[in-house]
Amino acid sequence: MTATIAGVRPIEEPPARVSARRTLRHGLTLAWRNISQLKHSPEKLLDTTLMPIVFLLLFLYVFGGAVAGSTHAYLQQLLPGLVAQMTMFATMGLGTALNEDIHKGVFDRFRSLPIARSAPLIGTVLGDTVRFVIVMTMLMSFGTLLGFRFHTDPLSVLAAFALAYVFYLAVSWISVLVGLMAPSPQTVQGLAFLWVMPLTFGSSVLVSDTSTMPGWLQKWTDINPVTHLADAVRALTVGGPIGNHAWYTLAWAAGIVVVTFPLAMRMYARKA
Repeated sequence: MTATIAGVRPIEEPPARVSARRTLRHGLTLAWRNISQLKHSPEKLLDTTLMPIVFLLLFLYVFGGAVAGSTHAYLQQLLPGLVAQMTMFATMGLGTALNEDIHKGVFDRFRSLPIARSAPLIGTVLGDTVRFVIVMTMLMSFGTLLGFRFHTDPLSVLAAFALAYVFYLAVSWISVLVGLMAPSPQTVQGLAFLWVMPLTFGSSVLVSDTSTMPGWLQKWTDINPVTHLADAVRALTVGGPIGNHAWYTLAWAAGIVVVTFPLAMRMYARKA
C-alpha cells in the first residue's frame, strides 16, 4: 500500500517478500554506505591496524624460543595460526558498530525504506569486509618483514585466505547477535571477549602440536573450529597434510550461520 498526500512524494512500504537478488543488492548498497563512513572516521580502524602487529610481536618474542627453539622457526607456525585468531578478533568491532547505529536511530531510518528486512544486517556484515582485509594485510606484511615465507603455490595461499574469509563472515553473525542483544555499545566488547578468548587461546593457534595439553583441553581443541581453521591455513601456506580441517571449518561456518542468522533476524524484528 502506498501513502499519498498532496504535494508529497509517495512513501512505498517494504514489500512483504523480497527476492534474494534484490536482498543482496540492497545489502551491497548498505555495505558501501558503511565502507564510505570509514573515509570520514579512519580512527575506527586504528585498533584493526595495530592489533595484528602487537599480537605478532608479543607472541613471537615471548614464546618463540621456548616453543620452537628460535623466533624464525616459530614464525612459520605462529603466523598462520594468527590468521585464524585475527579472523575471530576482527569481528569484535562489528557488534560494537552495529549497537552504536541502533542507539543513534540509524536502523530506525532503514526500516522506513522499501528494502529487504535483512538488508541492513547483511550490509553491516559485508561492509565490515574492509576490516578483515586490513587485518590480514597488516599481519602478512609485517610477518613477511620479520622473515615469514610461503612454502606452497599461490592457489593454495589464496584458498587459505578464502577459507578464513568464509569463516569470518560466519562468525560475524555471532558478533551481530551480540550487538543486537547488548544494552549498550560499552558492553559489547566485554560480551565478545567471553566467547572469543576461549575459542582462540584454547586452540592450536599458538602451538601446532596440542599433545602436551591436558586431556580435557585436547578434547576441546579437537572440536574447536578455530583449531581446524588454523591447521588448514598452516597446511595451505607452509605445507603439510590438510586432512579434513578445511571441510570441518566449512561445516562449522555453515552451522554457525544456520543457527545465528535466524536468531539475529528475530532479535532485529523485536527491536523494530
